[in-house]
Amino acid sequence: MTENSTKTAGTAAEATGDSAASEADAPAVSLSRRRLLGTVGAAGAAGLVVGGAGGAFGAVAAQDDAPKLSTVGASEVAFRADRRTPQAGITTPMQARCHLVAFDLAPGAGRKGAAALMRRWSALAEKLMAGKAPADDSGVALDAGPASLTVTFGFGHSFFGRTELTARRPMQLDPLPSFSADALDPKRSNGDLWIQIGADDALVAFHALRALQKEAGDTARLRWQMNGFNRSPGATAQPMTTRNLMGQVDGTNNPKPSDEDFEERIFVGRDADQQWMRGGSYVVLRRIRMLLDTWEKKSRAEQERVIGRRKADGAPLTGGDEHTAMDLNKLGPDGSPVIPADAHARIAAPESNQGAAMLRRPFSYHDGFRDDGAPDAGLLFMAWQADPLRAFTQIQRKLDRGDALSPFLRHEASGLYAVPAVEPSGYVGQPLLEG
Repeated sequence: MTENSTKTAGTAAEATGDSAASEADAPAVSLSRRRLLGTVGAAGAAGLVVGGAGGAFGAVAAQDDAPKLSTVGASEVAFRADRRTPQAGITTPMQARCHLVAFDLAPGAGRKGAAALMRRWSALAEKLMAGKAPADDSGVALDAGPASLTVTFGFGHSFFGRTELTARRPMQLDPLPSFSADALDPKRSNGDLWIQIGADDALVAFHALRALQKEAGDTARLRWQMNGFNRSPGATAQPMTTRNLMGQVDGTNNPKPSDEDFEERIFVGRDADQQWMRGGSYVVLRRIRMLLDTWEKKSRAEQERVIGRRKADGAPLTGGDEHTAMDLNKLGPDGSPVIPADAHARIAAPESNQGAAMLRRPFSYHDGFRDDGAPDAGLLFMAWQADPLRAFTQIQRKLDRGDALSPFLRHEASGLYAVPAVEPSGYVGQPLLEG
């Protein structure tokens, strides 16, 4: 893997599960690497940089008599490495909070305005991820360290027309096809520019969101914004795969960074038609509302048959633990498959899709209640892959034809974005905008 990927990647459960357990509620007496690794576990340590410089804005944390940040607050994810690497926020262990936001370029901004904006945004993101405050800071996160903050930038299909760069638009950004469960709101979909913000502290995440929005100035206008969450660090006794709002362990069968073909599946190779995307990735975003009132009326046994896994621990119905391979050929006493033919886990499995796979990194959301009293809640599904046509589209088409879970879901917003690698210097997207 590339250096940045190796630095921020954990196991499949780590890349999509809870942030690792930590002593979030107790001040750390020592932040030695040994203690930090022992405290946050492998998942959290994969993306951390140890030291006070990323803490309470440098000088304050360096004072001997100043209170030390907890391991949650002190954890830092690097914005860039010493060579081209994938952006943070792809293989970075899951954080507790997420903001997703899309902007459209203002009329007349064009390529020059977009380049200036990406230069400003990249500089700001690098500063924020290091736990430093901008010059005109609001003070929202003044007491906190970086808290595993990541800021990830992407370009939508429409960005290339607005910047007169259609000749450099990858074919992988061609619009996604329609699916039967789609009830898409165009006002909450797509967008020229996309930002993913993740952090283990809500105020740190909001601070970054607000700072980036203000930095857009008159160059880009907000199109939509979404808020997501996962478990907080230390909420579970040990690092584990996260659960979604249906109560299911979510992300078990993710590709693992240790897999031989992980980079090939998730990151764009050197032979890319558009060289500016080499080392980058494509993310599909789907805001999926869960029909929880209907789902929760099902018995646990019925829910497990829909998913194909046990609810308690995520193990396949064919036995073992969460990471035991599914035995898709195993039959029950009545001669029918133990994992039903329409079970979600069976249909979405690489074995059922000619090896197609994507790195899921979802967040849950809850936006209040609808007029009928049902929760407006579900999943901000994000899937990373080298080629959406061969991964997301192929798998979703199969799910669309007979997934037992589909009747409990409504896809209400959608987006597809090119997320280029970050350079050792300069700004995100510079090879595209200045090439």
